[in-house]
Amino acid sequence: MTDTAAATLDRSEATAFRSIDSATGQPVGEPFAVHGPADVDAACAAAEAAFDTYRAIDREARAAFLEKIGEEIMAIGEPLIEAAMRESGLPRARLEGERGRTVGQLKLFAGVVRRGAYLGLRIDPAMPDRQPLPRPDLRLRMIPLGPVAVFGASNFPLAFSTAGGDTASALAAGCPVVVKGHPAHPQTGELVAGAIRRAVAASGLPEGVFGHLTGPSNELGAALVRDPRIQAVGFTGSRGGGLALVQIAQGRKVPIPVYAEMSSINPVVLMPEALKARGAALGTAFVASLTMGAGQFCTNPGLLLAIEGEGLDAFVNAAREALPGAAAQTMLTKGIHQAYDQGVEALAGHNHVETIARGQVGEGVAQGQAAFFATTAAEFLADDTLGHEVFGASSLLVRCQSAEELAQVLSAAEGQLTATIQMDEGDTDLAARLIPILERKAGRILANGWPTGVEVAHAMVHGGPFPATSDGRTTSVGSMAIDRFLRPVSYQNLSAALLPAELRDDAQGTPRLIDGQPA
Repeated sequence: MTDTAAATLDRSEATAFRSIDSATGQPVGEPFAVHGPADVDAACAAAEAAFDTYRAIDREARAAFLEKIGEEIMAIGEPLIEAAMRESGLPRARLEGERGRTVGQLKLFAGVVRRGAYLGLRIDPAMPDRQPLPRPDLRLRMIPLGPVAVFGASNFPLAFSTAGGDTASALAAGCPVVVKGHPAHPQTGELVAGAIRRAVAASGLPEGVFGHLTGPSNELGAALVRDPRIQAVGFTGSRGGGLALVQIAQGRKVPIPVYAEMSSINPVVLMPEALKARGAALGTAFVASLTMGAGQFCTNPGLLLAIEGEGLDAFVNAAREALPGAAAQTMLTKGIHQAYDQGVEALAGHNHVETIARGQVGEGVAQGQAAFFATTAAEFLADDTLGHEVFGASSLLVRCQSAEELAQVLSAAEGQLTATIQMDEGDTDLAARLIPILERKAGRILANGWPTGVEVAHAMVHGGPFPATSDGRTTSVGSMAIDRFLRPVSYQNLSAALLPAELRDDAQGTPRLIDGQPA
């Protein structure tokens, strides 16, 4: 679940851990507490105690609370960016942008809460005279699940961590949140957790609306998911970590959903006419996308597919020329770097894989050397390990002999977060043949772009079929992310005095369906 995980949560063995400077690999700053079972119990008890109060506050108060969190994060100022830079190795511009995205997500969900459409209000009035049987009065709304466990992600220390999309959408739904901070950036996480706690206090909410647990062990997260008061889990990380949490959640006396974003190699299809027209330019652009952020994006282009021809040769030659100029970059953690090197060396040593080019060798701690490989469609189909994610700046080109073979490779691929088509006008017919395959394989289909970069918007899907996520019906980015933490309740023949206010006949200002028609 985490790359720097210790083996145990036993406080007798470890009572504190340190932040690690990603550039030097050395501990820095004051130690952080290692939380244990008693802390998990206290955080979950507080979240459960806060749930009914928090879910009952009016939507304007909840929206204002989300915006207040954003204000408190911005008020931290330079110390937050400096801590994130030190702990992640990511550059200033990237982290300033990520901070803006984090605050933007909170504002987006504040708007969702104010509009109220997420409540899914439906009213089917009684039909006492209907024959042969009368219809009862039926009214429906979505309600929050209860306390949610959120796991901070290593590759986005702000936007997918303590106050990231999972936390923002769960709080927007009306669910208290208990965060398991990622041990790779404890200082960053604690600064953001402090901002959320200040927002909780300023908004007059119970303390248990937000909890923050720290520690380097897997067992801390496991204990959180096992707690019977936790009703759902949000996770971004490795396939192994996500599946471990799913197993724990399903083994509980009362199983709960785990919304885990896990593993994706994001195939990019280089169409024939596009390669003929701009193969060299695509090769150069590909290298830029591959090496962005040391390749540590969940949407990194880890798989390319193309039909053999002169255009593909131009693409490969351009990538071969560009990649050796790509500087090695510091990766997020020593463990992530080690796993990347192991994955790259496995490809480099594979009997049926060609090494096209490598980036520059790093001189610092945990610096990843970019890599680009190639194989044939036949070999890719014969060895499913070639389709596994190598988290970092590594990509594999699959050379196909025909459009039929290309479609066969796509059909055999695992579920993905994204699928991209690089195409020109003459590729439309082939693209139309591939779209139905891609719809079954990915949560987002792009044309003439690169998958790195996820817009926070209402129409965004950042999810996909397994193993991209544990539940391909959901998204962790965009306004639909709130749906993960809600469930429907139908009210039959309740008097107006007992109905939720938004389901009463005189309620106004919230979208709803009456007899299936917008009202």
